[in-house]
Amino acid sequence: MERLYTMKEASKLLGVHIRTIQKWDKEGKIRCVRTVGGKRRVPESEIKRILGIHEERK
Repeated sequence: MERLYTMKEASKLLGVHIRTIQKWDKEGKIRCVRTVGGKRRVPESEIKRILGIHEERK
C-alpha cells in the first residue's frame, strides 16, 4: 500500500504552504485522497511527481 502524507507533512516536503496544496487539489494539479473523516492525504507518488516537476524547472 502506498504511503499517504498528511497535509502538514506534504507541505514540508514540497516547501509550500498547506493552502497551496489545497488550491492545487481544487485545480486538479495534485491528487489528494480523502479519509473517511474528509481529511486530505497526499500519496507518495504525487509528492515525487511534483518534486520531479520542480527539479526539471531548476
